[in-house]
Amino acid sequence: MLGFLSAPVGVAYHIVVALAVFLNPLGSGLATAAAIVAFTAGVRLLLSPLSYHALRGQARLSALQPKVTQLRSRYQSQPDRLQQELTALYRSEGGGMLAGCLPLLLQLPFFSVMYRLFLSATVAGRPNSLLSRDLLTTPLGSHWLAGPGPASTQGLLFLGLFALLASAAFVAARVSRTAAPELAAAGQPGGLGLVSRILPYTTVVIAAFVPLAAGIYLLTTTVWTSAERALLRRWTNPPAR
Repeated sequence: MLGFLSAPVGVAYHIVVALAVFLNPLGSGLATAAAIVAFTAGVRLLLSPLSYHALRGQARLSALQPKVTQLRSRYQSQPDRLQQELTALYRSEGGGMLAGCLPLLLQLPFFSVMYRLFLSATVAGRPNSLLSRDLLTTPLGSHWLAGPGPASTQGLLFLGLFALLASAAFVAARVSRTAAPELAAAGQPGGLGLVSRILPYTTVVIAAFVPLAAGIYLLTTTVWTSAERALLRRWTNPPAR
């Protein structure tokens, strides 16, 4: 295991095991999977203030449309000056272009921990008992293209996971699409909105190469993102003038 991940993986291990014990009434085949869902929800709950801040930033960018339009009209023949003025305007309002990506970037360490947690034979010098846990007879540490193969019961479970991920990605992309006009109106590059709409679908590809447990993490966080954005946008959209 990578040295700098040893401590966080150990902490995550104890949290997931404790949650699995608490959720044991669900049955041994579901308790650990449910613990992963609960762990992911806890991570996203901790990051929710950042998500709220990011969406408020997008709302502020949308409110800047009249000023952006004025600047574009005034400096349409001076592209360098226009870029300087737009940058100064965004900086004064605290609307960085990457603000909306911050919650996603901060999730990457947690995903890395979950990935390593179900690959490591030992955690904190002891055997990793989570590797013996399963979901519907499929080990949580297994991969789609390993073991019995994609046409087996294990393979079908992964295909079900991919279908759920694709559905969650579709919803997440639709939620992001509603934000794209606001970003464009505020003068943000259209490519940023395009990336935010395509990015959810990459989870399906990633899930094909990571352990089942990490795929469950991806599914949970994608669903959370869609629900969170839909809810927070109602709170952060500025009132119509």
